[in-house]
Amino acid sequence: MRINVIKQRSVWWIISSLIIISGLAGMIISWTRPDIGAPLRPGLDFIGGTKLQVELDCGVPKNCDRPIDLNIVRQVMEEQGLGGSTIQIIGDKQHGLTIRTKTLDVEKRGKLQAVLTEKVGVFDPKSTQIATVGPTLGKQIFIAGVLAILVSFGGILLYLTIRFQFDYAFFAFVALFHDVFITVGTFSILGLVFGIEVDSLFVVAILTIIGFSVNDTVVIYDRIREVISLSPEQHIDQVVDDAVNQTMSRSINTTVSAMLPLFSIYFFGGETLKNFALALIIGFGAGAYSSIFIASTLLAWWREGHPVEPPKPKAIKVSEQI
Repeated sequence: MRINVIKQRSVWWIISSLIIISGLAGMIISWTRPDIGAPLRPGLDFIGGTKLQVELDCGVPKNCDRPIDLNIVRQVMEEQGLGGSTIQIIGDKQHGLTIRTKTLDVEKRGKLQAVLTEKVGVFDPKSTQIATVGPTLGKQIFIAGVLAILVSFGGILLYLTIRFQFDYAFFAFVALFHDVFITVGTFSILGLVFGIEVDSLFVVAILTIIGFSVNDTVVIYDRIREVISLSPEQHIDQVVDDAVNQTMSRSINTTVSAMLPLFSIYFFGGETLKNFALALIIGFGAGAYSSIFIASTLLAWWREGHPVEPPKPKAIKVSEQI
């Protein structure tokens, strides 16, 4: 099946714009929320503190007859002087609980768990997870993550400029920003609606998305350059349509192959890797979409208004013809 990507390019741009605007709105709302105060809901890795995750022990009679009451948990936290904590009920049957609060020492953690056990129910010690990160370490992780993303953007822009031309590199960069922004915006909305937090693994996911997306874009750009060299007189719209359709099956197959294990991790993996896999699923999908429908159509639009003269064939001397 052949797709005319150039003819429908306004549709592709509108779809991307709507998704990006929705994500931007989510980030603005998150920033104005006092309980978040950032474009994304920051996890323990970035702001420091103590995270306690527990789950009711259903082996105890009548312990799991009803889901955890969020109001009771909030009342317990206020009684312990932890009223500003983030509380989230987890699990399909709402038998799990995640609490993110200020840094607690061993004594305060033990006291909190004892009161929760008394008011909520007996927790399974095998499912209990406790993590503590200092604010200084969290700040260092955040700065290092942002720096890594900026360096990767700069390196890719330089590499593509050397390998292709600056307009190729610029629109590939736009496509990368598109993929990252869609992933970040989606997680901002998920943070508002479902309380999903981002941690250091989210930075790793963003870096992975950048590498995956640029690889897909390079394949399409290589084919565009090849078609131009073979048919320099052909209109750029036709060139891009041909190149995209010739590489589309490869792009889709590569993306699907990469996403299948990610879906397995998301549905059957541990809680720690669930958001990491979700970020990659969103980013890989956005990367395939931007490579096919955004990077290619933007390049065609630019070249249509700023045509580049094809290289002139090398003159052959008379002595070389003999």
